[in-house]
Amino acid sequence: MIIMEDQIGRSRTIGHLKGGKVGPTMIFFGGIHGNEPSGEQAIQEVFKGIAENGISVNGNIYGIRGNVAALLAGKRFLDRDLNRLWTEEKIEKIKAKSKNELLNEDKELLSIYQILSDILKTESGPYYFIDFHTTSSKTLPFITINDAMINRKFSKLFPVPIILGIEEYLEGPLLSYINEQGYLSVGFESGQHTAREAVDNSIAFMWLALAYGGALKSTDIVGFEGYYRQLKNSAKENASFFEIIYRHPIESGEKFQMQPGFQSFDIVNKGKVLAEHNDRAVLAQQKSSIFMPLYQSQGEDGFFLIRKTPKFALWLSVLFRKIRMPALLPILPGVSWANKNNGTLLVNERTARFMAKPLFHLLGYRNRVINKSEILMTSREATAKNSMYKETWWYRNKKTV
Repeated sequence: MIIMEDQIGRSRTIGHLKGGKVGPTMIFFGGIHGNEPSGEQAIQEVFKGIAENGISVNGNIYGIRGNVAALLAGKRFLDRDLNRLWTEEKIEKIKAKSKNELLNEDKELLSIYQILSDILKTESGPYYFIDFHTTSSKTLPFITINDAMINRKFSKLFPVPIILGIEEYLEGPLLSYINEQGYLSVGFESGQHTAREAVDNSIAFMWLALAYGGALKSTDIVGFEGYYRQLKNSAKENASFFEIIYRHPIESGEKFQMQPGFQSFDIVNKGKVLAEHNDRAVLAQQKSSIFMPLYQSQGEDGFFLIRKTPKFALWLSVLFRKIRMPALLPILPGVSWANKNNGTLLVNERTARFMAKPLFHLLGYRNRVINKSEILMTSREATAKNSMYKETWWYRNKKTV
């Protein structure tokens, strides 16, 4: 059975395919930011391709529009960024508002929240959540994930760079919220906002994901190997892991202007002028690669800096998590459980300085400063529903990191 909606704004749901056989439930989001329509367009084209070619589906495939009103307006958001609202605290505050108090993005969130709740109640797992985005600058296609092994293993199947640690710098992305519930969630940035290549890369990624997740058979997808080559070529054969090491924040009302010509993954040397912020030059503090430089009027992130993660560090982090080394951390002075059920640690600032941040990262922890003396460390690994994915071929594959 296929349900399709072809016009932007006509429905929250782009489409829903329900197969006759048991399989995964795969949910694709497009247009969480309204000035990024490529994902929404790609989802439509893939749904159309499945229908026209009569491809047999296992499980369920959903296509969901993000910020519908902002998509119609062609703006990132109307009142506030929809992709910064997905925390338990913010969601509860929005749910408590009266109808007249709701901002546009509050309404969008409540609509998406209800759909997700319904899917999780009515459909069976394993669940896959994939969110399509684009950037204001030119870029290689890349994946962003919260650092849980289910995310890493699935992401490694795609021939594009993988960025770890975004959750340490951004509060309230949709996929971070979903990951906190324990489900696999992957963000795919397909290219620059207006480039046709961004649509094509999203289409290629979606076909591959549907096959890797088991919703479709790869042999039923015309040009399947070509989609893989397309992403590999578009990413210039760069499929490395990278770690975010710096975010340059922008507050409301501040003046910010990137220097022209930067593209994501460009290497910048220490001292390189990257931008002007409130009429002051912003310099690179170390040699690194620039990531998602801002070339649009809306946005809270001026740019990020990233560096490649050594393969040895990736291997070591897998080993540490397998032997459950993170469970031993609370025996250290200055470290205690903030919430043992979800693996959240409270770390004294002095201890955090002694135990370098990379060590916590190896163990799957990301930090959030809550005051001058304490740091909250959260672990996506502690809440990951690994048992839901343990029978999938990609999870059992020892070659995936």
